[in-house]
Amino acid sequence: MIGLGGEPEPLTCSRAGCREQAAWRIEWRNPRIHTADRVKVWLACGEHVDFLREFLAARDFPLAVVALDGGALDDGALDDRTTA
Repeated sequence: MIGLGGEPEPLTCSRAGCREQAAWRIEWRNPRIHTADRVKVWLACGEHVDFLREFLAARDFPLAVVALDGGALDDGALDDRTTA
């Protein structure tokens, strides 16, 4: 916890059951219920980034995958198309 004198916990993968440190940020939205300005974020480790991206892409959700260090796996643009 921040503020208790300890180290902050690393960002962890959003895949169920995974406790690995995240290296990727997956920005997505469900256009049926989210407006264009509403973006949700999942974090992914190297092992699960493809699984999570494919899970969202199979549902035709617009998404972008960006490395947490700032580099983009995809073009990084979140619009009405899938950038997977």
